[in-house]
Amino acid sequence: MSEHASSRLGADDGHLDGNAAGGLLRELFAVDVTAADATCASCATTGPVGALVAYGHRMGAVLRCPRCAAPVLRVVRTPTGHWLDLSGARVVRVRALTDAAPPPA
Repeated sequence: MSEHASSRLGADDGHLDGNAAGGLLRELFAVDVTAADATCASCATTGPVGALVAYGHRMGAVLRCPRCAAPVLRVVRTPTGHWLDLSGARVVRVRALTDAAPPPA
């Protein structure tokens, strides 16, 4: 993580990793989105959504790039539905079920 990102994502700010938003994302998607790869629109870092830095509260979460701290994904739950903002992601790739490892024998 860069010094700039470290100063914006301090150790005492109460953040978690992107897996903390997994339950909220499962409400929107039939797949585990935390295993999907997202590319940060700001610095082009690519990695699993579960590795993003999550800041959340009861209504939703903001998931930030672990390298540059730019917001990659925002999700909010309201009484009338969910709002999903992926403007901070260049792309999000959800692996096909055939890409998954075969179940243990």
